[in-house]
Amino acid sequence: MSRAVEETNRRMLRARDAMDRDYAQPMDVPTLARIAHVSPAHFTRTFRATFGETPHRYLQRRRVERAMFLLRETDRSVTAIGFEVGFGSPGTFSRTFRDIVGRSPRTYRKEVMAVSVPTCFTMAWTRPSA
Repeated sequence: MSRAVEETNRRMLRARDAMDRDYAQPMDVPTLARIAHVSPAHFTRTFRATFGETPHRYLQRRRVERAMFLLRETDRSVTAIGFEVGFGSPGTFSRTFRDIVGRSPRTYRKEVMAVSVPTCFTMAWTRPSA
């Protein structure tokens, strides 16, 4: 692997780490591109080539993963969880959750509560795919 590729990967990982750490905060491509020290257009292209999905989709999936955990482990309302993980409205949260997981947050919560399985198995089985 060349030095240029290593440096590019390091920059993309820096931005992805920021998304993992601050997933609930508003983040846009220009902000993430500044973290990676590249232009917004270059960032979007390179992030997708490196990780197989756009920065926006990665951030959505990250938020949904956290919401899945909160739906399983807490009794907070679906609306409160949506806001807590960084979605701006209950409708956007529900639509995005359904797109990624395949069912609504309420249905997901009912289904996982009905099955008594250790958390580690639940997390592995229900991890959303890209």
